[in-house]
Amino acid sequence: MSTNTLPDIKTSFPEWYQEVIVQADLVDTSPTRGCFIIKPNGYAVWEGIQRILDEKIKQEGVENAYFPLLIPEEFLRREEKHIEGFAPEVAVVTHAGGKSLEEAYVIRPTSETIIYDAFSRWIKSWRDLPLKVNQWANVVRWEMRTRAFLRTTEFLWQEGHTAHATYEEARAMSLTMLEHYRQLAEEYLAIPVVIGEKTPYERFPGADTTFTFEGLMQDGKALQMGTSHILSQSFPASFGVRFQAQDGTLQSPFCTSWGATTRLIGALIMTHGDQQGLIMPPRIAPTQVVIVPIFKSDEEKVNTVAAAQKIATELRAAGVRVVIDADEHKTPGAKFYHWEARGVPVRMEIGPKDITAQHVVLVNRMEQDKTKKKTFAGFGNVVQDVNVLLESIQKALFDKAKERRNSQWHQADKLSEFGAKLDADNGMFQVGWCGGQLCELELKAVKGTIRCLLNENKHKSCFNCTSPSSRDILIAKCY
Repeated sequence: MSTNTLPDIKTSFPEWYQEVIVQADLVDTSPTRGCFIIKPNGYAVWEGIQRILDEKIKQEGVENAYFPLLIPEEFLRREEKHIEGFAPEVAVVTHAGGKSLEEAYVIRPTSETIIYDAFSRWIKSWRDLPLKVNQWANVVRWEMRTRAFLRTTEFLWQEGHTAHATYEEARAMSLTMLEHYRQLAEEYLAIPVVIGEKTPYERFPGADTTFTFEGLMQDGKALQMGTSHILSQSFPASFGVRFQAQDGTLQSPFCTSWGATTRLIGALIMTHGDQQGLIMPPRIAPTQVVIVPIFKSDEEKVNTVAAAQKIATELRAAGVRVVIDADEHKTPGAKFYHWEARGVPVRMEIGPKDITAQHVVLVNRMEQDKTKKKTFAGFGNVVQDVNVLLESIQKALFDKAKERRNSQWHQADKLSEFGAKLDADNGMFQVGWCGGQLCELELKAVKGTIRCLLNENKHKSCFNCTSPSSRDILIAKCY
């Protein structure tokens, strides 16, 4: 077996992450600044996320569409808060066809402006509402410091946009999508998340309300995994989006936007990896089971590969994603390492002795760094035993991540008490807050930010001043 070693996950987490994504064959570097090539193994994870989330999106009556990559620069200027928020990240096209353009175009950092330009033509009456569209697309934001999947110049995402006659409908839609995101994170990616509202200082540019779902990575830093927004009425109004209401008056609709990105793959890696590398939650893993036939002679090869193929057929019929690795040019140990590095949840071994005993060997990827415990499944029970094992791994990954998150979730009162601990050890701190931005900005000194507002009021005074707390907040360092 290969002896490739990874940086220490506890003391060199960033270096560990960088090495894992390479060994797992998820990405490659590119000649384009801040951009990465997502290799087939990485893109397969994104396809799984797309498949799950697209179904949830369509359940809400949302239809997929596609809008141009190039957006007239003038569009961004129509919503003052929006352009202020994105100005440092915008890439602008000023030359094309061998000459300067009369009108510059931005490469979309997000699509609200060009979508609401279309909405102004599509929405005329209350009968046209609600209007719900989503697009799967790429965006470009000119990041200064990039890291694959987490913060890149170009990334993939879905962005949904809806228009409603009432604020209540828009809020309900925004919260519904937030719940779908929570389900995706917890039930498929096995990542426990905190959902809540962002502070005005942390809101999406131009939004009235921004909701977030936040995960805590193994190094104790928070990761914003996606957001859902209720947009200000001034946003659609600036693009002339108006409709005739049932009472005959002209009104601006209440709109939402919501999105999740390939950052979810980074969250998965940082939540579930171990000192051996990546671990894929079974429900999202491109390959759930790898079968490794073990043989020495041609005769043994024929028999073991035939047995592996029969089992693989049974597993596929039951919906299990399985591959057979019968490569004669690699030793069994090299194959084991190859699939462990890719995070495949279950390895199945079968050799001549196993065929005689009428069973296969099952190896749980989660236990590779412990006892390398092996279990046996009889030929007649393989499908059932594999499915039970996959579900147990899915649950164990979530439970482990939740236990770790909870152990790093601290209650605190004053910044003077918890600031040094946050700066040195990371973690989440639940505290009270007066609602003032000046107090929020004090967190910069310890590299912390308010991740979200909580629907609790355990702490009666602000973490920074003597004013009463309006509600609890969650503070952490973040990616």
